[in-house]
Amino acid sequence: MEHIFLALRSPGPELFQLGPFSLRWYGLLIAISVLVGLNLSGELASKKGLKKSLINDLLPILVLASVIGARIYYVAFEWRNYTGKNFWSSINFLNLNIPIPSALEIWGGGIAIHGALIMGILSIIFFCRWRKEPFWDVLDVLVPSVALGQAIGRWGNFFNNEAFGIPTNLPWKLFIPYRFRPEIFSTQDYFHPTFLYESVWNIFVFGILIFLFRKANRRELKLPPGSLSCLYLITYSLGRLWIEALRTDPLCLGGVPPFCEGGLRIAQLISLFLISAGLLGIWRIYISKKALPDPSLINGRNQ
Repeated sequence: MEHIFLALRSPGPELFQLGPFSLRWYGLLIAISVLVGLNLSGELASKKGLKKSLINDLLPILVLASVIGARIYYVAFEWRNYTGKNFWSSINFLNLNIPIPSALEIWGGGIAIHGALIMGILSIIFFCRWRKEPFWDVLDVLVPSVALGQAIGRWGNFFNNEAFGIPTNLPWKLFIPYRFRPEIFSTQDYFHPTFLYESVWNIFVFGILIFLFRKANRRELKLPPGSLSCLYLITYSLGRLWIEALRTDPLCLGGVPPFCEGGLRIAQLISLFLISAGLLGIWRIYISKKALPDPSLINGRNQ
């Protein structure tokens, strides 16, 4: 007899619809993540000796850059699904079908965390250069909020029936409607809830970062600038590395989902790079006893 501990089933992507307007779970979760991140980062910035208003000024730029980067990154590696007959889509507004490129339909899902991280970090570099703020101090107060935001945002994948894993008979599993299943798994009903794995993992990462930040704030631990950011890169990427191996919709280089046969899973390559970068940063800080170079500085001085 099969024992089921947890069987998840998405209620659908829309929370409610009012006339031509609808509120999607994904959008609501992103908004919640932003609000939580704003308050948490502001509090940590104050404890770090930074102005709380700094986070208020940075966050809109950071969120916009991250969303754009996440979408561009995803579309770039899934371009085959946005060309030819799939290039155009439409939105219904006041009973009018307005044509738009399908690559802009971000509300339908299809964003990549690594794209968000790349554009987000670039936006922080330019912001810190503009405001003459220490890059690593700013990033260190942001990464706990990033981890928590990722934990919240991953539930958007659940509501959209996306980013799930391979079929499973484990006591915890996720039901996926037929139309969302890869053709090779069309006869399977239940799949690994990889969104849940990553959400739980990110809560774990968040807990570690907050614990260490508070220890350092009480002078019980030394955390030089950049050390918390490096630890985030290592811990988040370790989780993404193994979770990505279970997913049926990976972004592939030289292959196609669900197994990227003949190619490589991009997220795993990026995760290995980020783990290496984080370890190199920790080595420089604690072994070589050198400060991390500030990418927001030009010729060693703020301009």
